[in-house]
Amino acid sequence: GLSLDMAQPETKRAIEVDGPFHYLKCNGRRTSENGRTKFKSCLLSKLGWTIVHVPYFEWDALLDVEAQDTYLLTKLRSFGV
Repeated sequence: GLSLDMAQPETKRAIEVDGPFHYLKCNGRRTSENGRTKFKSCLLSKLGWTIVHVPYFEWDALLDVEAQDTYLLTKLRSFGV
């Protein structure tokens, strides 16, 4: 089955925190989402879900709680959440 990090089934909205295992690497560099992550996103989208992804490398680059709050608010607003 599928699992979501945070979900609101009534509105079909979810937040996925994508850690390193959600990405492919080549020569130690992140290249793209792996097949499992892409499939899950595609399937949920076809079922009418809105998924907000929080990639680990974007989150790790934030320096403080204020930056994290701003990041999350911007992400959520960009998806109409």
